[in-house]
This record gives sequence, C-alpha cells and structure tokens, in this order.
Amino acid sequence: MSSVIATTAIRGRFLDIQNTVAQAREIHDQVRYVEDGLLITQNGKISWFGEWEAGQQHIPENTQIEHYPEQLIVPGFIDTHIHFPQTEMVGAYGEQLLEWLNTYTFPTEIQFADKNYADQIAHFFVQELLKNGTTTALVFCTVHPQSVDALFEAAERHQMRLIAGKVMMDRHAPEALTDTVESAYSDSKALIKKWHGKGRNLYAITPRFAPTSTPEQLERAGQLKTEYPNVYVHTHLSENKNEIAWVKELFPEQKGYLDVYHHYGLTGERSVFAHCVHLEEHEWDCMHDTDSAIAFCPTSNLFLGSGLFPLKKAWEKQVKVGLGTDIGAGTSFCQLQTINEAYKVQQLQADKLSAMESLYHATLGGAKALHLDDKLGNFNIGKEADFVVLNLKATALQQLRQQRAKNIEDALFALFTMGDDRNIQATYIYGQKAYEQI
Repeated sequence: MSSVIATTAIRGRFLDIQNTVAQAREIHDQVRYVEDGLLITQNGKISWFGEWEAGQQHIPENTQIEHYPEQLIVPGFIDTHIHFPQTEMVGAYGEQLLEWLNTYTFPTEIQFADKNYADQIAHFFVQELLKNGTTTALVFCTVHPQSVDALFEAAERHQMRLIAGKVMMDRHAPEALTDTVESAYSDSKALIKKWHGKGRNLYAITPRFAPTSTPEQLERAGQLKTEYPNVYVHTHLSENKNEIAWVKELFPEQKGYLDVYHHYGLTGERSVFAHCVHLEEHEWDCMHDTDSAIAFCPTSNLFLGSGLFPLKKAWEKQVKVGLGTDIGAGTSFCQLQTINEAYKVQQLQADKLSAMESLYHATLGGAKALHLDDKLGNFNIGKEADFVVLNLKATALQQLRQQRAKNIEDALFALFTMGDDRNIQATYIYGQKAYEQI
C-alpha cells in the first residue's frame, strides 16, 4: 500500500457549531466563526483547524493552499431522509400521500428492477447531492437489492458517507414491487454483510411504512436489528392523518403508529423516523425514551399537504431532529431551500427559526440524529473532512441584500432565505474536492 498522505489545506471564512446542545437557545454559545481561518486535512480527516496566523506553521511542505477569501465555508449538509428512486418524479401533481404513492411513486420504482437503469439514476442522484452541498444522506432505495448496489457503488466513487437500505414491503403495493417475509430478511441480511461498514457505507433496515409490511415482516425486521445492532432503521411515521387512521385499522392491538415499530424492536438510537407531523403525547415520550430521531421534511410536508411539524415540541421533549429533503415528495435537493421552508413552517406556528439553529439542524444536529456526531457535523480535529464552500452573492439580488447584512448571522439568514444550488461553489468529501461550480 502507498504511504503517501493525502493532504488538503483550505484558507477562508469558517462557520460551524462546536458542540451538540440540549436546547435551541444554547446554540449561539456554540457558534464558532473564524474570519480568516485554516483547515488542514490528512487522509480524509481534519488534522488542524483554527486561525490562519496560528496555523501556517502546521501546513506540510509542498501543500497547495486553496484560498476562498470571499466565500463562507461550513460543514457539509446532512440529509436525514431522501428517496433516490424518486429523483425523476419531483413535482408530481395533485395528490396527498396515499394517492400519491399509488399514482406516481410505485410505477416509478418498478423501473429499478433494471440494474442499468438504477445505475443511471444513482449516478445522477449522487451528482445532485454534491451539487447542492449535501455530503451525507440517509436514503431509501427500492425493494430491489440491485438498487442498493447501484447507490453504494455511485457513492463509493467519491468516498461519500451514505446510509441506505432495501425497502421491505410485502403488502398493499403492486406485485412487481413486493417482496416476502423471507426474501426481505435474506436480501437485507446479504446487503448488510456486503455493504455495512465497507468504506464509509452504512446500512439501514428499511420497512417502507407500517401499512406495507405484515406483522410477520416487521418481526423479521426487528430480528435483523437484534442480529446487527449497529445498523440503522429508516422508515416513515405519522406523516398524514389518513395514513395514521389506516395504521390503527391494520394494527388494532397496538396503542398507536409508533407503538407498531416499538413493539417489533425498531426504535432506538440509530432509528430515524421521517415526518412525525402528528405525533401523540405518548409517542413523543417514546421517541425520547428510546433515543430515536426525527427527519423534518418541510418541502414535502407542504407539497403533500401533510401538516406543520412542531419543531419547538421536539426541543421540549428532547428528541433528536435532522432535516430531510424527502425527494421526490420534497421539491428540492437543496438544504438551503429546505431551511427556507422550515422557517416558514415555524412561522405558521408563531415560532421563530434562527439562522444558527437552521445551520445546526443541517449539520451537527443532523449528525447527532444519525448517531454520527462523533464523526461529522463540524470542524473539530479528528472528524471526517466533509465541507461546503458557499458563495453568498450568487445572484444580483443576493449581492444587493448581502451589502446590508449586519453580521454573519444576518448574512446566513439571507442566504437561507434566498439560496439554491447556485450558491454552492465547491463540495469537499473526505478532504477532496468532489464538486466545483463552473
């Protein structure tokens, strides 16, 4: 093996959140802004971070310094819920959740039986993540094992940290999209052995949602979680009121939607539940008690008319929350646009979402939701070097607005309100530039 150490040195303005917090009001105390800073990475990890003046002596000889004097460098964005097979069906008109699945989603996902097709969409999907500054994502594939292979193969080309899994679904879906109790278990087990912990890949046990799995299949999903306790669980929860009523009809012996998953051993510190718009009080308590996490998906919740996620309640109940784009019910790969809509969702509930809290949820808070805050989410030494270079003035209107920015927080809020993929100048994965805007 080569003994060459891959080194990167980045100079510029840096902004991150130094530590996870218990309450939103504590975030401002953890903000770290370095006006003229230096980040050094070696073999994908952060080896030094701080002021430029103090750091120059730490730059290895013959290392080229990449300087971004006008831009803002932040940790890579973390997407805690997204569907790669739904990339091509963003903006499908006119339905709410259950009708939307049958009309648009299932026919689209059937195509992923073809590995070549899955490869094409996986490549496009990973490029879109990079183009939007997303460096880590928790991803739904389809029921087909080859869809998982396609995605991890595409991510590996960039040494990208992705968490993904094969959908488990043995009822209430087209025959071409269903598996069985046993095939879901055996296929998932084989994929765990093949991909989990290989490079930066991690696996998620992925029942689509309770209505599309029989009790027997959910029991097998729980068995997988017992056999492989360090893999993830990724599913949907309490997105839509009709969905919740359907779950209660299908599982009358359980006391609610979340209790279905909890009963089968699918809650826990690596369990991420998308949406959670309509949780009952005992469900909030269960989320807290089991250290489960929520993916807040504002563009999706608004697009499908699902409801307004009560972020303030999550802080009150001490439940971990990350942001999810939820492509393709969500309408943008871009976390900047996701934050923009998250702000509006809170405004409609007479609550405020600050720029720094938004940054927290998109970076370190998202890492905490994924049980990866020891590896990702800020510029602390030893962490994996995933970060984004932001151009705050990508349009004439942004340039005009940024001239009036009172401080870094005001500048960041303006970016979150007006930003999109044009603001992503470069995306670095594991210390190496994986995308640069031309």
